[in-house]
Amino acid sequence: MVSDMVSGDSYTGEVSPGGDPDVRTLGCLTLTKIAVDPEMSNNCYLLHCTETDDVVLVDAAAEPARLLELIGERRLAAIVTTHQHWDHHRALAAVKAAHPAATVVAGAPDADAIEEQTGVTVDRRVGEGDTVSVGTCELTVVPVAGHTPGSVCLLLDDGRVAPSPHLFTGDCLFPGGVGATFGDAEKFVQLLDEVETKLFGRLPDETWFYPGHGDDGVLGDERPHLGEWRERGW
Repeated sequence: MVSDMVSGDSYTGEVSPGGDPDVRTLGCLTLTKIAVDPEMSNNCYLLHCTETDDVVLVDAAAEPARLLELIGERRLAAIVTTHQHWDHHRALAAVKAAHPAATVVAGAPDADAIEEQTGVTVDRRVGEGDTVSVGTCELTVVPVAGHTPGSVCLLLDDGRVAPSPHLFTGDCLFPGGVGATFGDAEKFVQLLDEVETKLFGRLPDETWFYPGHGDDGVLGDERPHLGEWRERGW
C-alpha cells in the first residue's frame, strides 16, 4: 500500500467492484474513486470542485447507475475518456444522455474509435498542453502513446489544491509497470519512453498516480524499477 500523502488523509485508493468508493479531499477538490465491473475491475474517478459544485468524471467505464448516483444533482462539466479501449467507456452513452450538457473529452488520435464504439460525439479532441477545467482548478492533458495512439494522462499540479502533484494515468502506468502493448515490442518501447520522459522526467517522486485498474501508486516507488521494466520488455 502506498503511504498517505496528505496530512490526516485516510484515503488508500483500495477499492473493489461492488464495494464502497474511497474519497479524499484535496483543497477545494473532492476525489472519489470507485471500481466497476467484477470482470474488468475498472477504476472511475469523480472530481468535485466544492467552490463551484462542478464535477468531472474520468472514465465512464461501466455501471452507469452507480456513476449517476455519485454525480447526483451536481453539474457534470466533462467526461474524460483516457483511451479508446472498450472497457473504459461502456457507460459513456448513458452518462452523457443523463447529462447532455457535459463535454465529452478524449485524446485526438483515439476520438474516432471512441465515437464509433459508443455512438457518442467527442466534443473536445485534446492533445499536449490542453486543459480540462474542474471548477476553479485545471487538469493538464499529457498524451502518452503506446498503449493506444491517443491515450491521455491528466495532471493536477496546483499548490492551492495539494502540495504535490496528482496524476490520472489510465492504462499507461500502474504500480509495477507500464500498460500492456500486447506483444508489440515497438509500442512497448514507445510507451516506456513516453512514460519516462513525460511523467518521470517531469514530475517529482511525491507524485501520487491513479491508474485505470487496481491500486494507486507513487512515482518515487516506481522510479528505481524503470530499467528493470525495459529489460523485461513489459
